[in-house]
Amino acid sequence: MTTQNIVILDYGSGNLRSAQRALEKVGANVTVTADFESAVNADALVVPGVGAFAACMRGILEVRGDAIIDRRLTGGRPVLGICVGMQVLFADGVEHGTAVAGLGQWPGRVEQLAAPILPHMGWDTVRAPVDSTIFAEVAGERFYFVHSYGVTSWELNEHDLNRQPPMVTWGTHGTEFVAAVEDGPLVATQFHPEKSGDAGLALLHAWVRSLH
Repeated sequence: MTTQNIVILDYGSGNLRSAQRALEKVGANVTVTADFESAVNADALVVPGVGAFAACMRGILEVRGDAIIDRRLTGGRPVLGICVGMQVLFADGVEHGTAVAGLGQWPGRVEQLAAPILPHMGWDTVRAPVDSTIFAEVAGERFYFVHSYGVTSWELNEHDLNRQPPMVTWGTHGTEFVAAVEDGPLVATQFHPEKSGDAGLALLHAWVRSLH
């Protein structure tokens, strides 16, 4: 298989190097950059994210990440969002009573989880669709989460789509939340595969293998 050239979008959010190391372990060539043309033209783009939704959106907009993602997806070119990098793909996020617009690739609102203990931090299982690509070799494994916010309902009306509907993976912490989405070239996880040991590496390997 041809080695995939992957760009991790550097917009001031953390976990860049850990994501780079994990992807390199599964055979990818990885560049960490905010360069527009490099991010648009790479075989795949990774959008990481930690911290506050609003801060991540500011950073993404500053490097024209919205245009990068739109252009890639219009051309059917793969994008992987991780943690807050997944959350910003939804319509908006609410923190401390204030709504901030997201990238709007999917409808839905990111809000604080209704759970007795926050953040949801540590290892947990997820419920993936049986025909998932990224979870095919890691069914029943645990992944590393650290978040207080999430999307608790899937709002995309699948009957209105002229394509195969997205596959949604669910987790539970006080309430159900979206733990991952596979939607054609756009894939995202609420957990951190780069911090999830062998299971996370297997998931990233499955994603890299799926690139075309």
